[in-house]
Amino acid sequence: MASASLLKTSPVLDKTEFVKGQSLRLPSVSVRCHPAAPSALTVRASSYADELVKTAKTIASPGRGILAMDESNATCGKRLASIGMENTEANRQAFRTLLVSVPGLGEYISGAILFEETLYQSTVEGKKMVDVLVEQNIVPGIKVDKGLVPLAGSNNESWCQGLDGLASRSAAYYQQGARFAKWRTVVSIPNGPSALAVKEAAWGLARYAAISQDNGLVPIVEPEILLDGEHNIDRTFEVAKQVWAEVFFYLAQNNVMFEGILLKPSMVTPGAECKEKATPQQVADYTLSLLRQRIPPAVPGIMFLSGGQSEVEATLNLNAMNQSANPWHVSFSYARALQNTCLKTWSGRPENVKAAQDALLVRAKANSLAQLGKYTGEGESDEAKKGMFVKGYVY
Repeated sequence: MASASLLKTSPVLDKTEFVKGQSLRLPSVSVRCHPAAPSALTVRASSYADELVKTAKTIASPGRGILAMDESNATCGKRLASIGMENTEANRQAFRTLLVSVPGLGEYISGAILFEETLYQSTVEGKKMVDVLVEQNIVPGIKVDKGLVPLAGSNNESWCQGLDGLASRSAAYYQQGARFAKWRTVVSIPNGPSALAVKEAAWGLARYAAISQDNGLVPIVEPEILLDGEHNIDRTFEVAKQVWAEVFFYLAQNNVMFEGILLKPSMVTPGAECKEKATPQQVADYTLSLLRQRIPPAVPGIMFLSGGQSEVEATLNLNAMNQSANPWHVSFSYARALQNTCLKTWSGRPENVKAAQDALLVRAKANSLAQLGKYTGEGESDEAKKGMFVKGYVY
């Protein structure tokens, strides 16, 4: 008779607000049998299974979405430079403090993706950023990838690095209070995409997702299909179907628990330089068709990226998608589409902090309404309607 072994013992859980008082049920066990070698029976179990499901459902809660504030220090520097500020740790700390300490933010934001510096950082008042988020019922998350590098043998495409040492880093992030992770890789339509690039993106996401779940972090799976290009919406749709088919094939091969992941897809839109623009209803129709064909209902949350759309455009498209019932929580995980007006309102001046926080709250509330299908677009500022696409954008 074949023997079975558990690949992991129960960890000592960090007693944050998200796990305090929670009793973990015995994990579900999946068995893969190999007829040719019955003695090779493998049992894979994650002692975090119940917690992963609870975390994913907390983030995918009605009327709420994710604030992506995980810009690398270099990218954060570009944002600060746009308002005439130097890229110093003190200035980055000041802006991040402004973001996490918005009164009432947790009503509309369920999770915040942080950069590593921010996860270990305190506010300007000396309070841990993580603690400030938890007090607002916002789940702290962490960007774990190490960025894009050229993919040898491809058509000038890229792959995402960061798997080396990911398990130990993820365990440390969990102890610091993170409860979900983010890994961003990209696919370029003008450059193909080549079968090699798609396969590399899908495999990397699957390995990252499995490692994250083994260490208590809900993985956000993000293969961003870049807006760059002159292609029409039908071309985006075909590429997106190809990419997501590959992603879920490898997620399954790596025994990733679908109930304990979140997705961060691109909306199905024409290329940014396409002459044929799409209406919010067209974006919704194409995107929902993609989801129905490729995404299992077991996935709790679809948290869309904005990808350079204007603040209003991203919100209108999300609202259109929520005009009909979906088997998933269809929501947002925006960076610039939440922060842009806020950053410009602040301009690095202490006297503008409240106005800047109010601006962020306006955008968070607008997207909360869009998640509920109740956004109208009335009263939006001209600044919020400005597109933010940057050709060849480096994150």
